[in-house]
Amino acid sequence: MARPVALYYDVLQFHPENVDLLHASFEVVRLPDPGHDSPEVLARVDAAFAPLGFHFGAEKIDLAPRLKVIGSNTTGHPHIDVAYAERRGIRVATLKGQREFLWGITPTAELAFGLIIALTRNLLPAAAAARRGEWSRWPWAGPAMLSRMSLGVAGYGRLGRLVARYGRAFGMSVTFYDPRVDPADDPAERADSLAALVAGRDVISVHLPYEPETGHLFDHALFEKFKPGAFLVNTARGELVDQAALLDALERGHLAGAALDVLDGEFEPGFEGRLAREPLFAYAQTHDNLILTPHIGGSTRDAWKLTQAHTIRLMVDSLRS
Repeated sequence: MARPVALYYDVLQFHPENVDLLHASFEVVRLPDPGHDSPEVLARVDAAFAPLGFHFGAEKIDLAPRLKVIGSNTTGHPHIDVAYAERRGIRVATLKGQREFLWGITPTAELAFGLIIALTRNLLPAAAAARRGEWSRWPWAGPAMLSRMSLGVAGYGRLGRLVARYGRAFGMSVTFYDPRVDPADDPAERADSLAALVAGRDVISVHLPYEPETGHLFDHALFEKFKPGAFLVNTARGELVDQAALLDALERGHLAGAALDVLDGEFEPGFEGRLAREPLFAYAQTHDNLILTPHIGGSTRDAWKLTQAHTIRLMVDSLRS
């Protein structure tokens, strides 16, 4: 019996063991990236991977009449037209909802807390000064010990709970806000609203999902409610933050600093070519209180290996069911 055909892109850079797993499960068609798609290839495939940075939408789906499953080793799927795929009877296999598996995937929460330390202790500018031969501690004092600072966690799912756990381990007082969490389910201190959370906390770490109603949730009005001198860390989605409003809060000194692993529009084609024209990018070139990292939250080799393998198995299961 013929094996199903899977379309894999080298841009995904799967671990060699996972490439072997692919070949054991599928007849594999390999292309450098989705820019090399052709109607002839798409007409053959039963399963296809969807790399971040490339849109998998109706136009492409319509060229793949045999397609039964689209896979992405991500928790979000902004690059996939999920609604259209489902209307066509095509399953979308991502890590979203894979709660038991994901509890063992911790790098995004680890990065979030690493950014909290880097931001509040001026690690990056202090290291840059040392490389310049400047050996003085006095310019780089943090505002306070973490054990004397408060942490607000916006979004209390898996990642928010992990970051809260790390904060408590450092002696921080931790409060969360998440309207989807029943107070009876968790004894942690809870804010009644997002505005109440940001008003009284020294550091806000964002772990909310992006939905149409949460776009630019962190806007001018909300930043005005932040405790003066607070810090913002966002490892969730760039679309949650109005970047012009954040820039204004930084320039006015209302926020002491921010660290962003995600930016609004980063999944749009050509984003990297436009990055140098982004106002936040320009601000970061001349200010030490803004850290930008290129969406490395989930980027550890072991996490990549595990999530790739899990996605392949989800796709295989989808074809069997």
